[in-house]
Amino acid sequence: MHYHALSRYPESDVVLVNQAGQEKVIVVKPNHSATWRHNLWLLAALAVPSLGAGIAFALLGAWPILPLAGLELTALGGALYWVNWKLEYRHVIRLNELVTIDKGYFVPKRSWRFAREESALRVVPETHHWQGPELSVHDRSSETRIGDFLNREETLELLRLLRAELRIRTHSSDSSIKA
Repeated sequence: MHYHALSRYPESDVVLVNQAGQEKVIVVKPNHSATWRHNLWLLAALAVPSLGAGIAFALLGAWPILPLAGLELTALGGALYWVNWKLEYRHVIRLNELVTIDKGYFVPKRSWRFAREESALRVVPETHHWQGPELSVHDRSSETRIGDFLNREETLELLRLLRAELRIRTHSSDSSIKA
């Protein structure tokens, strides 16, 4: 099962919502400002002058510069790939008679299932005004945090969507959360 959803909130590429009959699916993902194709273009733009200078120095007799330039570009390409892969992480929240939360990169790696009538949303207010509240879905026996990679505005958008679907329990007064 792959993670795809259509957004009814086009201003957000981070919190996507799809309603299909009785089931609502919310896909939460990190902000992914550059695609892998954009990263490859950046790597190519950096490779041309770097390898060009390396080849010029190699022709002048300073041959160790060329393999070091190649090593540097390989390390940069590896780092860009690793960051791009990490940004493919998803939380998929399915709301029907069950609350199902799947977490993973391209396919679910871990899953939690809660009976909807026994589950609730735990909201822990932020400790600093730059942070968003901490959101967790729980029942009597287990709990999982959701949206922990979101910024404040994105977390408040997710909170607004989940408030309409789940009961809320917090560690402090609900009035401190303005969403």
